[in-house]
Amino acid sequence: MTTSLLLLAALLLGVFLGAASILLAQRQQKQRDRWAQMEEPAMEAGAADVLALVGRAYVVVDGVDGVVQASSGAYALGLVRGHSILLPEMAQMVSEVRQKGVIMEGEVEVRRSAQTQEALIIDFRVAPLGDELIVVLADDRTEIVRAQRVRTDFVANVSHELKTPVGAIGLMAEAIETAADDPQAVLYFSGKLKQESKRLGALVQDVIELSRLQSTDLVLSATLLDLSQVAQEALERSQLVAEDKSIQLTLEGQLDRPVHGDRDLLGTAIHNLIENAIRYSPENTRVQVTLGQLGDQARLEVKDQGPGIPPEDLDRIFERFYRVDPARSRQTGGTGLGLSIVRHILAQHGGQVLVESQLGEGSSFTLLLPLVDQESEADLLAELASTEPVSNGSS
Repeated sequence: MTTSLLLLAALLLGVFLGAASILLAQRQQKQRDRWAQMEEPAMEAGAADVLALVGRAYVVVDGVDGVVQASSGAYALGLVRGHSILLPEMAQMVSEVRQKGVIMEGEVEVRRSAQTQEALIIDFRVAPLGDELIVVLADDRTEIVRAQRVRTDFVANVSHELKTPVGAIGLMAEAIETAADDPQAVLYFSGKLKQESKRLGALVQDVIELSRLQSTDLVLSATLLDLSQVAQEALERSQLVAEDKSIQLTLEGQLDRPVHGDRDLLGTAIHNLIENAIRYSPENTRVQVTLGQLGDQARLEVKDQGPGIPPEDLDRIFERFYRVDPARSRQTGGTGLGLSIVRHILAQHGGQVLVESQLGEGSSFTLLLPLVDQESEADLLAELASTEPVSNGSS
């Protein structure tokens, strides 16, 4: 009897659970059908085309902060993911525009990740779009802001760097005047005066060189060049400085193809690397310049036997006025602009400069420049011939 009752109860329970499952499934289906019939907020006809023409990344948000539409630029900047807004600052601006019904603008610094200091500077413009939607226009101003900061820092750094030799020259002049009756003191201070004026002249020359880099039109000044000859000339310019420290300069290797560029600028870049190697190398060592080819690029390496560069400084040595050892740079006469000039010259020529260094084992700077192929060389020679002045034979 008891067993029969248990079986009956189990059967009734099974029927009840089955019926409940059927009812739940029907209810969920009805809810899905109802959601499917609901229309999402839609952009007005032509609005997407207008946004695409604006030239800025854009995001269109609905009434519950869901992303209705976003440009590829918005995803690239990390503003959205899927249908969600990632930046709290952007979500806050959207909320305020929705509440106040006004257009808002703002600039936000966005960190790429918690592990890096790299940041993007993004300018936002947020406005209502129709009755329910909000549109966000985003403009990446990172490079513009960075350029402004570099310009400001450059002016400040130049002013600071000029004060030191100018002030020292004034002090040395006063010291010479005071020690007029002491020949040894006059000789000592005269030597210091000469050293500071030489440093000042080098700094002014490097500042002029940087300005010239920005004004040189490579389209007009570039020509076919044998990089071996340019390197040889740069080496000869540094020969006397090397001899003063008993440093041996060597040039090895050659190139079968020319490069296209400005002879003076490329000569300056190579000369700066050689002078830098000599400046930071101990006496009785060697600075080696090696030419070769890497794929379709010319490769020029300047290797020294100096103390090397600490790993934490390798990413910064091309910054203007950055010095690994400021005290030693003052002793050697470095201006802190030489490597920055090299980087700018290579960038103008479509090349790059690389550095490898180990403490106690020296440093190696490598220039990479595009080689001119035979077809391009023929075209450039023909263009050069067509622009040369034609003589009429008259005297």
